Amino acid sequence: QLDEPFLVLDLKENEKSLFHTVYTKIGKECPKLKIIVATYFEGLRDNLQTAVSLPIVALHIDIVRYPEQLDEVLNTLPPKLIISLGVVDGRNVWKNDFTQSLQFIVKAINKIGSERIMLAPSCSLLHSPCDLDLETNEKVLIPEIKQWLAFAKQKIAEIVVLKYLALKDNMGNITSKLNENISIHNSRKISKIIYNEEIKQRLDEITEKDTKRENIFYDRRKKQYRSLNLPLFPTTTIGSFPQTPEIRNWRAKLKKEEITKTEYNDFLKKETKKAIHWQEEIGIDVLVHGEFERNDMVEYFGEQLEGFVFTENAWVQSYGSRCVKPPIIFGDVYRSNPMTVEWSKYAQSLTKKYVKGMLTGPVTILQWSFVRNDQPRWQTCMQVALAIRDEIIDLEKAGIKIIQIDEPAIREGLPLRRIDWENYLEWAVRAFRIATSGVKDETQIHTHMCYSEFNDIIHNIADMDADVITIECSRSQMELLDAFANFKYPNEIGPGVYDIHSPRIPSRDEIIYLLEKAKEVIPAEQLWVNPDCGLKTRDWEETKKALIEMVQAAKSLRKKITESVLL
Repeated sequence: QLDEPFLVLDLKENEKSLFHTVYTKIGKECPKLKIIVATYFEGLRDNLQTAVSLPIVALHIDIVRYPEQLDEVLNTLPPKLIISLGVVDGRNVWKNDFTQSLQFIVKAINKIGSERIMLAPSCSLLHSPCDLDLETNEKVLIPEIKQWLAFAKQKIAEIVVLKYLALKDNMGNITSKLNENISIHNSRKISKIIYNEEIKQRLDEITEKDTKRENIFYDRRKKQYRSLNLPLFPTTTIGSFPQTPEIRNWRAKLKKEEITKTEYNDFLKKETKKAIHWQEEIGIDVLVHGEFERNDMVEYFGEQLEGFVFTENAWVQSYGSRCVKPPIIFGDVYRSNPMTVEWSKYAQSLTKKYVKGMLTGPVTILQWSFVRNDQPRWQTCMQVALAIRDEIIDLEKAGIKIIQIDEPAIREGLPLRRIDWENYLEWAVRAFRIATSGVKDETQIHTHMCYSEFNDIIHNIADMDADVITIECSRSQMELLDAFANFKYPNEIGPGVYDIHSPRIPSRDEIIYLLEKAKEVIPAEQLWVNPDCGLKTRDWEETKKALIEMVQAAKSLRKKITESVLL
C-alpha cells in the first residue's frame, strides 16, 4: 500500500502527469508487485481519472469524508481494478452506523461484484485512540456515552461485522450485531443528555448585530488608547508560563486525592503571585497570570463546558513525540458557570497593570476535540462561540480590560479543496465574531495564531476584527508580516520576536533588529512586542532571560523613536 492523500488536493496537470510517470516506472522495475493506492481525508473529484488509470491493483477511497464520490468512482473503475471502501471513520470516535455503511457497500456489490471490493477504515487508525475497553472508570466516561463510541480496536471489529453483513453470512449471529447497532444509534438520537433546546433556540436567534462590535476599529482604537494609556511597542506574552515538574506534581496529587482542592488552589495562587510580581519587576506592560491551573488549552475549557466528556486512556499522537487526550463533544455545548473569571480577578487584584484574560477560541476548541457527527460542525462551533461570548462578557464585568482569544487552528481547519474554503472561513470568522462582539469598545480583544501562512486568507483574518493579533514571525525573520503590509492590515499586530520552541536565548540586539524590520512594513504605532507563542514548555531560567532581553529591546527602540521625534 502506498498512501497518496496528495491525490485529493487541487492538482496541476504536470502533477497529475507525474503520478503516471512514477507509477509506470515502479511497475516496470517491480512487475510482480501488487500496489494499493490509498487516498483519504477528501474525495478524488477531478483527480479520479488520474487515480483509476494508474498501474495498480486496488484504489482506496474515503467514503466517510466524501461519500458523494462513490457513484462516480464505481462508474469510472476500469475492469479488474479493486476498490477499497473506507466506510469506518478513522478520524473520529463514534460507533459506525451499520445501516448507512451497508447502503454504500451493497451499492458497490451490485455494481461491480463482491470479489472486487475491500472494506477498510477511512484512513489510518493512527488518529484514533487504541482501545475503548481500557475506559473502565464509569465516573469519567458514563456507560450511556461509552456505548456510542468505537476506538481503533473496535473499528477493526466493525469492519469484520460489515463484511459478513454485506455477504449476508450469519456467522456468529451477525444479525444480532446489526440489531444491537441500530438500537444504540436510536438511543443516541433520543438521549436527553445530548440535546438542550435553550441552546438551539439561542443559536437560531443570533442576528448580524451579535457578530459586530459597537464601532469599527478606528473608533475603538481611540477609546482604547485613552483608556489603556499603553506605551509605544507595548510588551506582553502570549499567555502561559512554564509548567514546572512541581506544578505537574501538585496536579497529579490532586487527581489522586492526596491533597485537597483548597491546598491545590493555595499553591496555584502562590505561583500566580510570583509570576505577576516578576513581570512587574522586569517592566512588562500587559501581564498574564501564567495559566498554572490549566492542563491543556482545550481540555481545561472542555472540562468546564456542558456537552463534553473525557477519557482516561484515549491518547493520540499530536506531533513528534507529543500526544494529547482530546475531549469528546457528545452533545449541545453551553457554559453553566464562569470558567476563568476568578483566576483573572485574582491576578488583576495583585497589580495595577493590566492582566489579560486568556481564552481558547471556538474554532480551536472544535478542531482539537473529537466532534459529534450528528450535526454540522459549524453548528457545534457556534454553540462553543456562545459559551466563550458569555465568558468574555463576564471577564469584562470583572474589570478585565484586555482579553485574548487564541485561535491557532483557524488555518488548520481549512478544507483541502479551495472551492470549499469560502464556506468554512465564513462560519469560522463568524464564530470568532460572535464570541468577541459582546463587549464595549474600550475592552481590547486580542487573538493569537501561531505558525501559519496568512497570505491567502489575510482578508478573512482582517474580517475577524480583533483589536490586536499576535503571530509567529521570528523564524521567518519577519517575512510573514509582508502579507499584513501588502494588505494594509488596519489593526494592531504583535509579531513574535523570538522562537519559544528553541532553548536559545535571543540577544537584545537580535530582537531590536527584528523590530526594526517589522516597523519598515508596519507603522510603529501598530506594533506590539511578544514571543512567538506560549511559554508552557520552557523552563523558568530560559523564560526569564529571554523576556528581560525582549523588554529591554522594546524600551531601547521606544527611546530611540522618542529621541528622533524630539530632534
